[in-house]
Amino acid sequence: MKAGDQTMAFSFAGKTVLITGAATGIGRATALAFAGAGAAVVIGDVDARAEATAGEIVAAGGRAVFQKTDVGDSGQVKALVDRAVTAFGSLDIAFNNAGLLPPTAPLAEQTEADWDRILRVDLTGVFLCLKHQLAHMAKVGRGAIVNTTSVAGLIADPGMAPYVAAKHAVTGLTKAAALDYATQGIRVNAIAPGLVRTPMIERWLADPVLRDRVLADSPIGRVAEPEEIAGLVLFLASDHASIITGAIYPVDGARTAH
Repeated sequence: MKAGDQTMAFSFAGKTVLITGAATGIGRATALAFAGAGAAVVIGDVDARAEATAGEIVAAGGRAVFQKTDVGDSGQVKALVDRAVTAFGSLDIAFNNAGLLPPTAPLAEQTEADWDRILRVDLTGVFLCLKHQLAHMAKVGRGAIVNTTSVAGLIADPGMAPYVAAKHAVTGLTKAAALDYATQGIRVNAIAPGLVRTPMIERWLADPVLRDRVLADSPIGRVAEPEEIAGLVLFLASDHASIITGAIYPVDGARTAH
């Protein structure tokens, strides 16, 4: 299923969506899906390939801009929010998706540098995005935010302690933000993907032994495609989900159903 196939039930005409981490994978698929449903898309990423995502949207007749953004830098995140408002007149939806994986190693073998790097992007980055997005949305009294946590934000996987810690924290941060802004017309939810075919996990899928090991944890026995995740993000950002806030949605082929 292509991203555009998932947009028929949704209309985001006149809405502006900000997406971080849209160079590849889930972020890219979701950016294309929002654009296909009529949204103006603002993309923030340190990966210059995200500019190609914006360019693809524009080439197809949509509206999009790219701004190089380090989500761990508060000033750059605020500038990205400001860019959304100046470019398209509003910030209605945000998808905080930027993230990194650490080297696979037992906790005692994880370096402090890798710990700091993962938490800076995967946790502090989400905090800073929420901070500046919520500040703007609170002024206008509306908004919908979706964070990307992970099944690693619900359960633990071996060899990924920094990532598991960061994603568990994003799960809690999502709930806390939802409670803080529940009466202000702002909804905050999170998706918790399982194994998705993205560049971050290419090294796992390229190794036959490791591939068999990770697929053994998947009850459906396969890897999800990024487009299969995008539809849930659009739903949570839409008026169809008007009562939903503070929720964490596993998208994992029953990985966490045990």
